[in-house]
Amino acid sequence: MPKDRFNLQLFSHLAMESMIMSVERQAVLARMRSGDLTLSNAEVLEAFKIDPHFDPYSVPLEELDPAHPALFANDTLWAHFERLRAEDPVHYTAESMVGPYWSVTKYNDIMYVDTHHELFSSQQRAGGIALGGQPREDEDPYALPMFIAEDPPKHDAQRRVITPLFIPRNLAELEPLIRERAGQILDKLPINQEFNWVREVSVELTGQMLATLFDVPQEDRMKLINWSDTVSNLGNPEYFDTPEQGFQELFQCLAYFTEYYNQRKTEPAKFDLISMLAHDPSTNNMTPQELLGNVLLLIVGGNDTTRNSITGGVLALNKHPREYEKLLQNPGLIPKMVPEIIRWQSPVAHMARTALQDTELGGKQIKKGDRLAMWYISGNRDEEAIDHANEFIIDRDNPRQHTAFGYGVHRCVGNRLAEMQLRVMWEEIMQRFSRIEVVGEPVYLPTSFIHGIKDLQVIIRA
Repeated sequence: MPKDRFNLQLFSHLAMESMIMSVERQAVLARMRSGDLTLSNAEVLEAFKIDPHFDPYSVPLEELDPAHPALFANDTLWAHFERLRAEDPVHYTAESMVGPYWSVTKYNDIMYVDTHHELFSSQQRAGGIALGGQPREDEDPYALPMFIAEDPPKHDAQRRVITPLFIPRNLAELEPLIRERAGQILDKLPINQEFNWVREVSVELTGQMLATLFDVPQEDRMKLINWSDTVSNLGNPEYFDTPEQGFQELFQCLAYFTEYYNQRKTEPAKFDLISMLAHDPSTNNMTPQELLGNVLLLIVGGNDTTRNSITGGVLALNKHPREYEKLLQNPGLIPKMVPEIIRWQSPVAHMARTALQDTELGGKQIKKGDRLAMWYISGNRDEEAIDHANEFIIDRDNPRQHTAFGYGVHRCVGNRLAEMQLRVMWEEIMQRFSRIEVVGEPVYLPTSFIHGIKDLQVIIRA
């Protein structure tokens, strides 16, 4: 066959394939935008399939879609954000599996959006705090209203209910318990044998703490972890065929906590999260959807930040052996290392907002109703705001200068508890082990919301 004829046939084939894909993609998008949760997760991923290893500098800027889950699953997101910070810090993606959205990638722009809730709304009725969220009325059975997905004054009133649990005095009372549990977990680990650090350590500590904060039986802690994982994997075909199937798991969570919520209304007030919700006028008459939303917020918030930072710290130290050696020589650096681990890992990759009015950001015209993603994971690598931002440095002068906990009224309410758990865990590690050696590639979550690690194979050296 003549070469030019072969090329023409190849071009025609590729063009036809692209046309078919475009039609399929538009059909999938239409169902997603309608809020159809029966849409196959595998079908969505197939319609938006990409090579996650492609060079982001090789395509036109407007084609970049940093929210694609394949970039996070394959840890290939970094160059995408590097290019956006340098060339288009407030970037519009017109078509994606999460719909059209703006990427806010630099530290100061992220801070501006996060501290102007009167311009950029968190309300779930407008789309909520994660890209891909569909506006739903509160009474919709698949709505998940929660205080982080509200604006003031309702946000402030509901957040205030649980804040006392996280004040310094109460955290100090929790520290001995956390230390005891961390020690018990670490003492059971095998020496000189390979195991999954995530499952044996990170999940265990956070699961036990969640059960304590909710005052539910410790033997139920893995139910809490499972429900947290369900939220992260609603769109993952390895877990659920459809998002609706994932919601059936979450409805089990609702049934479980409804029983405790109603029971504690009849009991004297106690210092646990469910009792606090059950007794405060702002939260003692929540709808089932609102109860589920707020419980899931507290589960995910209490699990993912700490869990992924515990794992991310082990990985970061192994990738930066000079810093690990620095730690071994001076364990007193742990309090500074902890916020650096959180910055480096950035366990919450983004938070989304909806513009409440026409406004300008970074020289771009944002229209009322536009969706924006504050990419905390990118802001934490912004060299213009953080010195040597692409380096992991455990003795930084100002280690708490990072975006990982957010800003303004939505700043993470449990940030000090997360830091304390991480500090105590590393203090206990350093008393027991000479080194934790990573012996396999990390397996990352396929989601652009939680920057999570689900498998990290390690060997402990005594």
